Amino acid sequence: MREILYGRNSIYESLRADRREFFRLRIADTIHPSDITNSILRLAKSRQVPVESISRHVLDSLGGVNHQGIVLDVGDFPYTDLEDILISSREAQTPPLILILDLVQDPQNLGTLLRTAEAVGVHGIVIQERRAASITPAVTNSSAGAVEHLAVARVTNVAQTIATLKANDLWVAGLEKLPDAQDYTQANLTGPLAVVVGSEGKGLRRLVRERCDFLINLPMTGKVTSLNASVAGSIVLYEVLRQRKQRVRD
Repeated sequence: MREILYGRNSIYESLRADRREFFRLRIADTIHPSDITNSILRLAKSRQVPVESISRHVLDSLGGVNHQGIVLDVGDFPYTDLEDILISSREAQTPPLILILDLVQDPQNLGTLLRTAEAVGVHGIVIQERRAASITPAVTNSSAGAVEHLAVARVTNVAQTIATLKANDLWVAGLEKLPDAQDYTQANLTGPLAVVVGSEGKGLRRLVRERCDFLINLPMTGKVTSLNASVAGSIVLYEVLRQRKQRVRD
């Protein structure tokens, strides 16, 4: 199947990652040259992608997306297997770090988490196959193309996946605001780790929560009782990075 990627960063990172099948690049005939558009065109040429100059009105007819005057016709996103993520994480120079998303459904939240995950060096992402957001062009765009460089596995059962990760010597930390959850800065996040972020509004499902080795939360002193899933997850991922850098310095 084919998809249409839009947004200059998404297109640039997809071409740079070179993991998809590329069919054609369409660019508005009124677009002004810039560093990123020139880089896109150079990459398209190196990947032997046909380039077509078209009217901006044609691009506008693709739907209500911020295409920025350029779109790329591509093949489906290349998902990977959980086992491949485990193998590559073991070969990395840092302890394995995997992000598990328990029924995150909003494409913007998913994209934001993926962008953070790529920035902090997460080795792989796990999402559920049903009732959760998948890697669509909207998600690619909201991640600023970061997902094009990430290993993403789709699984049928998150709870069973957690059991598999624990059998492979990873500790599993669930992000949940409960009385028995640790302050995220007090938990030891330096070893082989999977971080589980729950869905918007509902958090972690019961069985998923029970499979975690420990729970962590973010202290809140305001009147609002919860944070956006992507914000909370991003804060925790950067705490993982901070602790690991501190451990190396020590």
